[in-house]
Amino acid sequence: MPRIEEEIESELEIEEPSKYKVLLHNDDYTTIDFVVDVLVGVFHKSFTEAEAIMMDVHKKGRAICGIYTYEIAETKVSQVKKLAVSNGFPLLATMEEV
Repeated sequence: MPRIEEEIESELEIEEPSKYKVLLHNDDYTTIDFVVDVLVGVFHKSFTEAEAIMMDVHKKGRAICGIYTYEIAETKVSQVKKLAVSNGFPLLATMEEV
């Protein structure tokens, strides 16, 4: 029986998923301690990183908490909203494409 060999060339282009930055926005009611707790609990920042980001939020009006794929960024925004509402704070988190 003859051997039939077939060579298939295929180029697959794999695109990196779009990235989104998650931002926290300053307000006049949310406590500093709560913002730090959110950064540690939701964004897995160290206490030192959380304090630095919290100060950026306070001084600049908003700060980036992390850069994620769409689904993860959306989840982080949702987690912040649920925590803020359940604790009586108006803390706002948004996401923007990088």
